[in-house]
Amino acid sequence: MNKLFIISNESIFNDQGKFFCDNIDVKSTSEGLNNKFEVNIIARESKKIRSHKINLKNIKVFGNIITFLFQILKAARIKNSKYLIISISPFTMLACVLLNFFKKKPNVYLRSDGYGEYKAILGFLGPAIYHMMFFIVSKFSHLISCREYILRGRKGDIVEPSQLTSKWLSNHKTARLDKIKILYVGRIRVEKGIFSLLKIFKKISENITLSIVGSEKVSNKIITQNNVNVYEIETNEDNLIKFYDDHDIFILPSFTEGHPMALLESLARLRPAIVFKEIDHVLGNKKGIFVVNRDAKSLIEKIRYIESNYENIQREMKENKLPLKEKFLKQMEKSILNSN
Repeated sequence: MNKLFIISNESIFNDQGKFFCDNIDVKSTSEGLNNKFEVNIIARESKKIRSHKINLKNIKVFGNIITFLFQILKAARIKNSKYLIISISPFTMLACVLLNFFKKKPNVYLRSDGYGEYKAILGFLGPAIYHMMFFIVSKFSHLISCREYILRGRKGDIVEPSQLTSKWLSNHKTARLDKIKILYVGRIRVEKGIFSLLKIFKKISENITLSIVGSEKVSNKIITQNNVNVYEIETNEDNLIKFYDDHDIFILPSFTEGHPMALLESLARLRPAIVFKEIDHVLGNKKGIFVVNRDAKSLIEKIRYIESNYENIQREMKENKLPLKEKFLKQMEKSILNSN
């Protein structure tokens, strides 16, 4: 069995040899690929407690650039190994360059549009910084992405990320609609647009509530609004399904997205979804997704439209063909094995 080194900028917490992260995609993809490869993870060390336990043994976390480069150097010397870099950051860019020095061509998995993310975090300088890193990384690697546009004209494989199992597609619950309850599932980050959404909700006086599922166990952001409820990241699949079933509409306020997992979860549970214009590309041919402007008036109008046409919308949503986790992992395995 070939070794696969997964190199990530994700923060991983080490609790006496047990490792935890907040990004379910990193956990799920790593564990899933371990059925085909001997997976080793190299990632940043977190000082904060994280939510999802990674059920793998071979994990190395680094606290600084020196220890990081040392781990990459060790990995590069192992023969017949494959390398998967998740997302582009200064650290993962250095990993790509170092691997290339040892004549290793890594796979780089781009889950979202880094140009948009860096702009949301760093302002007008963000896209220029990301462009420099993307230019370097794309020269030395085999690209894998969930959207063609994220590749920016470069060659690469397209995959369909998904965390969905057959459980998500059965035993649907009826929405109550007596008091409209909106759900957001995702991390509380600037680039995810959640703080922009909270500002909009401050202007909503109608009987509508927002639930946020995605707070880290230790968070320096405190959200206190009367019409907003905040919950920690949910690690149990059944409990997460219940969150969708207990709400009427899902909302995704991100400024940039590639192939959002939570959106697929919402569609799987037959809950209509609202997104903002910045990410209207996520619609594709999916039924039940609605686009609004980033203001209270547009949002309220769309909520009321969905409420009035709920049964018809759900009927159309049943036609959606949603990718499953099993298919995604097979696509990733094939792309990694076929890369040079």
